[in-house]
Amino acid sequence: MHHLERRALLGALGALPFAGKAALAQADYPNRAMTMLVGFAPGGGTDIIARLLAPKLQEVLGQPVAVENRAGASGTLASAAAARAKPDGYTFVMGTVSTQSVVAPLMKPPPYDQMRDFTPVLLAGTVPLVAVVPANAPYKDMAGLIDFAKKNPGKINYASSGVATQQHLAAEMLCQAAGVEMTHVPYRGTGAVVNDLIAGTLDLAIDTLPTHLPHIRSGTTRALAVTVPERVPSLPDVPTVAEGGYPGFAITVWYMVLGPAGLPKAVVEKWVVALNAGVNDPLIRQRLMESGFVPGGGSAEDAATLVRMEAERYGALIRKANIRIE
Repeated sequence: MHHLERRALLGALGALPFAGKAALAQADYPNRAMTMLVGFAPGGGTDIIARLLAPKLQEVLGQPVAVENRAGASGTLASAAAARAKPDGYTFVMGTVSTQSVVAPLMKPPPYDQMRDFTPVLLAGTVPLVAVVPANAPYKDMAGLIDFAKKNPGKINYASSGVATQQHLAAEMLCQAAGVEMTHVPYRGTGAVVNDLIAGTLDLAIDTLPTHLPHIRSGTTRALAVTVPERVPSLPDVPTVAEGGYPGFAITVWYMVLGPAGLPKAVVEKWVVALNAGVNDPLIRQRLMESGFVPGGGSAEDAATLVRMEAERYGALIRKANIRIE
């Protein structure tokens, strides 16, 4: 191209309104590596699903997708970083039901507005929680656990990955339903929870199935019940909490990819396509299901609706249980 023609073209580009420049930038998106933040330590369900999907995202989008762990504050450090990020399509978070619909409003001050500061992109997957105890625990089933808790108020220590996370809420729901008292011990991530269960220094975790499945299968920990209405295919011999005498008991964790508020529609659409390709890839889907996940999918609108509905549901539970983050 002649230098005068080049200058004329650059001049024309310079005269374009901002929206026009943004459109041009999105046309070659992505042109560098992207980051997916995870609010928990490696080894937990959030980390597992992010790392299972990342290679397919890289394949479809044509640029690397790095998974970066930023554990702490009940998983909200990573979400807060994503909320503050430039909405250019290079920073996302693998949020959870707790980080995106439950925890933030309880914090003083809230680290972000869970409804306004994000662009929900796609539901990545859902998992049941499983009640897990050390392999040598004196109780063999849910009835035995509740009986022990009734005779020893506050003696059973149960883990969570932070105040008002699903693990905490599930145990609180069980305490309410059974009329027992147990002691809450928040952890920064579920890798340490597994180690303490195996060592017998922790009594109970009602935690994400993918985190605990390998240890349940190897016999280093014992599963008492799952928190969904029906038994799960990966643990067919483990009853539901409802079967253990608490009908209607149901709580799950979902994982969702979100970007900052104001994410361009073209970027959202590319990620919806890439994420759906990931959860529907036969090999990844098989690995997700073997790990205890129910693969997600759908649309960005579906994801936004889920955030809103779950915020209403768990807000009501928290008010009833009088849970606070001090």
